[in-house]
Amino acid sequence: MDLKYLPRAKNRSSDKIATAFSRRTETTYPDILLSLLIPTLILLHLFISPYTKVEESFNIQATHDILAYGVPTEDIGQRLKAEYDHHTFSGAVPRTFVGALLLAGVSRPVIGWCTGPQAQSLVRGVLGLFNACALLLYARRVYRAFGRNTGRWYLLLQASQFHVIYYASRTLPNMFAFGLTTIALSNFLPVPSSRAALIKRYRLSVYLITLTGVMFRSELALLLFPILVMLAVAQSHLSLSWAIITAGLLGATVGLLTTISIDSFFWQKWPLWPELQSLFFNVVDGKSSEWGTSPWHYYFTSALPRLLLNPLSPFLLSLSLFLPSTRRPAFFILIPHLAFITLYSIQPHKEWRFIIYSVPPFTTVLALSFAHIYNRRTKSLLYLILSLIFIASILASFVASTTMALISSLNYPGGQALAQLHAFADGEKKVLTVHMDVASCMSGVTRFQERHPPPTLLGNNATLWVYDRTEDEAKLNETSFWNRFDYVLAEDPTMVKGSWNVVDTIGAFAGVRALRPEEDGGLVEPFLEGRGNWKQLGLEMEKSFRQLVGGWWVGIEMKPRIKILRREIVEKAGWVKRPGQEA
Repeated sequence: MDLKYLPRAKNRSSDKIATAFSRRTETTYPDILLSLLIPTLILLHLFISPYTKVEESFNIQATHDILAYGVPTEDIGQRLKAEYDHHTFSGAVPRTFVGALLLAGVSRPVIGWCTGPQAQSLVRGVLGLFNACALLLYARRVYRAFGRNTGRWYLLLQASQFHVIYYASRTLPNMFAFGLTTIALSNFLPVPSSRAALIKRYRLSVYLITLTGVMFRSELALLLFPILVMLAVAQSHLSLSWAIITAGLLGATVGLLTTISIDSFFWQKWPLWPELQSLFFNVVDGKSSEWGTSPWHYYFTSALPRLLLNPLSPFLLSLSLFLPSTRRPAFFILIPHLAFITLYSIQPHKEWRFIIYSVPPFTTVLALSFAHIYNRRTKSLLYLILSLIFIASILASFVASTTMALISSLNYPGGQALAQLHAFADGEKKVLTVHMDVASCMSGVTRFQERHPPPTLLGNNATLWVYDRTEDEAKLNETSFWNRFDYVLAEDPTMVKGSWNVVDTIGAFAGVRALRPEEDGGLVEPFLEGRGNWKQLGLEMEKSFRQLVGGWWVGIEMKPRIKILRREIVEKAGWVKRPGQEA
């Protein structure tokens, strides 16, 4: 097997070549602009979709609680139980506090300048920028390993994808692991290095992957195994065995000490290793199948194409294995990740986020094929046509990614409902109580949005808001339970006991349809709901465009999801309306 793709130790005779290579990869203004594209898009996606969903809830709530209440040093058990969300809503298995603690620690110096919702965006922005930095470091290694053109194509391909950019700022456990794993994988790229530097990079990578796997996502063991096999085959001349073993043991030890000490404290259970419990729950006991199962080929036929997004991805991946100039690097990049995905396919419950760590390497191989064709565009008409098709495919991916981001922003009715309630009811009374049902909490409601002390996060408010998220069905069936609330956010109003008025309904995305000239509707209104003058300006612009095309248009369909209910008050004199309520 020809292994000369992989980096070899430099000798003195190669120093001039390395110096010339470094000059060819010096940063230019186009490179800077391309590099800014990834963090800019991550923050833009955060701005478009500031709310979160249930998969992100543990870490976002834990970050809030650490920021709001601090880490208790006295009456620890009582304070954690009274103030921290996870003791009330613990979930199926314990999750680690390591990511939330790091996020809160980095955010704390500037969190006092933000109100609740802005504070949530800030902590998400910190995570998003960390992942952006990891991607840029990886891109820099692509530049150094394969040259400027390949590096530029990598950045464009990565920026045009949806899932990595959209979820980079979301507090999923996978996205805490993503940045560290991406940094680790960047060290396996064939950057020219001395023997000592090469061994140091490999040690760091193995250390980071084991550390991350122990603390955040145990499936990374399935990724590390084929990588180590590949290194053992390809780099036997470096005698990596002992170096790899010690790095792995050190990463596992540091990870274990960190997660057990932190999580045993916050969960008040000793000793507690959350990822081990998650592994037993999901894999050994097979409980993950209760959240749905997918066929064995799901990752290859559905998840991976959606993650890469570019319509030419299957062709370009195949092409990279046949082109003489890309065959070897493509082979050694792809094989460990194909093995990882194949091994993970044994698990019945599958989600795209479980294999998101493989997206940068796959994107690197796409960039190799892009660069090979584009560099030869002046040599023949075929290469020129293919280059134009490739460029068009990236533009199409950007359009698709933007469309998916905008549509995804319409799927957080719970968060939007609570924001609407605050907007029109604040100041109505000195104290307002509101119950939020499960559907609301699963689609955007977090503690960052709640308006109540501590003032370090939220400031002084005219109204003291009291929130309730009770899920106990026995209590929910008692009429007396509902008597203490002024407002309710509910998906199904019939489940709410007593007399209530629907004052607003928040919808969620239900589809797209063609509009005839005589039909009302459009694209703008759902995206600019609650944006004041921006909404009016957008509607006027859309109306002008629609007139230009004869009235035919495309409309967003929204289905009612969360209803804002206000209690009716009946006295002897009859029904008494609340301030602002229609007669």
